[in-house]
Amino acid sequence: MSINNIRTPVVGGLMEETPDGPRLLGAQCSGCKSVYFPTVATCRNPDCKNMQVETTSLPQCGVLYSYTVQHYRPPALFRMDNWEPYAIGLVEMEGGLRVMGMVTGIEIDSLCVGQTLEVVFKVLYNDPEAGEVLTYMFAPTDNGVVVE
Repeated sequence: MSINNIRTPVVGGLMEETPDGPRLLGAQCSGCKSVYFPTVATCRNPDCKNMQVETTSLPQCGVLYSYTVQHYRPPALFRMDNWEPYAIGLVEMEGGLRVMGMVTGIEIDSLCVGQTLEVVFKVLYNDPEAGEVLTYMFAPTDNGVVVE
């Protein structure tokens, strides 16, 4: 925890801590049931006549669909304490929605497409006013399942 015990999400409305663990917040159309992440103001499905969306919690786990490794330091706008090369994964959630995020808790050389990953919250950086600034990342689940 930070000195002032404040934990702030890097972007409001992106994620929430629930009794069942960390969750990403998306939007689901009340008409066609399309799901979006991050959240959107209206449904983007051109065939949908409803367009109304509601906030929804996304599943906690998904399957690594693809990934890449970032070997360059991001520009100053993207702040990260203790920077080092990291993986960005495209994780397919239940229902087919694919979410991109940084991968943590595993050596880059050990990543494997088909691996089960779960949403975790990690400190991106510390700020004197905002405290610990959190982002979501994906980490290997305890079961280590790889889907073929």
